[in-house]
Amino acid sequence: MEQRLANTWKMTVNEKKFIETALVADIRVDGRRPFDYRRLTIKFGREDGSSEVQLGQTHVMGFVTSELVQPYRDRQNEGTLSIFTEFSPMADPSFEAGRAGESAVELARIIDRGLRESRAVDMESLCVIAGKLVWAIRVDLHILDNGGNLVDAANIAALAALSTFRRPEFTLGGEGGQEVIIHPPEVREPLPLVIHHFPIAVTFGFFGDDNIVVIDPTHKEESVMGGRMIATLNTNGDICAIQKAGRVAIMHTVIMQCLRIASVKAGDITSKIKNAVESYNTERALRKIKRHSSAALDVHKPVADWETQNQSVDQKRMSDLPGHQERLKPISKESGVSQSNNMEEVLTPNKPPEESTDEKPSETESDQLNADIMPAHSPDGAVGTVVETNRKNTLADAVKPKHKRKKKSSSNIDAS
Repeated sequence: MEQRLANTWKMTVNEKKFIETALVADIRVDGRRPFDYRRLTIKFGREDGSSEVQLGQTHVMGFVTSELVQPYRDRQNEGTLSIFTEFSPMADPSFEAGRAGESAVELARIIDRGLRESRAVDMESLCVIAGKLVWAIRVDLHILDNGGNLVDAANIAALAALSTFRRPEFTLGGEGGQEVIIHPPEVREPLPLVIHHFPIAVTFGFFGDDNIVVIDPTHKEESVMGGRMIATLNTNGDICAIQKAGRVAIMHTVIMQCLRIASVKAGDITSKIKNAVESYNTERALRKIKRHSSAALDVHKPVADWETQNQSVDQKRMSDLPGHQERLKPISKESGVSQSNNMEEVLTPNKPPEESTDEKPSETESDQLNADIMPAHSPDGAVGTVVETNRKNTLADAVKPKHKRKKKSSSNIDAS
């Protein structure tokens, strides 16, 4: 205890008077107005249920985990939600290492009251088997740097972590459906928590007897202020929790003014949390897309081009077959076969190729054929008819005409 008090940072009297005098003139040390928040930054880790919030110089990290436990006897069909805080001496020399101090316990109770008593998280959706198994949600908040107003920063970190957390999917099997089968994320997509609203904690600091009010006090202002009030509200204006500390008396009108301001600030912070969560979900969906290499088709081509491309692909596949080249070999050797004969041989691969009876004409024969085809010129200049000189003899040529046979018979009679 003595060591903790020795490490506590103390302000001088002149510093305290300077801060109080500046607040009377509506001026704060960091240049903000009395009801302005510091810069808020919300980040997320690679895993679901992890968040990192920075509010000015205050830095807080939140992690959410889950496990199956037995429910409470008075709430057998509801899950559980618990908040744990860890204060490190690295964040503030006044924090003790290895044990939770008064400030750590107070911070955990304020956030737990705002989340659990307002029924922000649907506890009945965490029930697995009524009276036997439910999901227990645990939120761990780690204070990395104490720059003042730890309650607001830790509350935002808890809400952001709960918004991105996903519990494993399960099914019931076995005899009577009492066996729980938990599926890994690769088999079934985990399920997010059901969050009805966002209870936002807004901290007010009071200075002097004149009830000078500021919002989001810094570490130096907390050492000077005489009291504080933490109001937890949602975007609908519902008051989830109120906690007042200090011995400064606060007027009723001042409290109502603080609640109106807190309602506006709660709406702004809620929109920032939702935008950050939406961006994280978009990045998460892009990381899970599996890209496969496939043949690219131009969608702007007409259907005829697609059919041509498909035919070329089919021809390529046919050429890859082992028996396709063998069937084409005898066809390529035969030069005198027409196109129709080639098609018949391709369609009937088992049929042996027929030998062609026609031989290729020689050069002299081709010249003689050309001479026979060309028209013959008569001495009179008239064009003669085409005569086939190399026509083959047929059976009709072996039979003589009747008029020739009659003349031959008559000449034989005259001779006798």
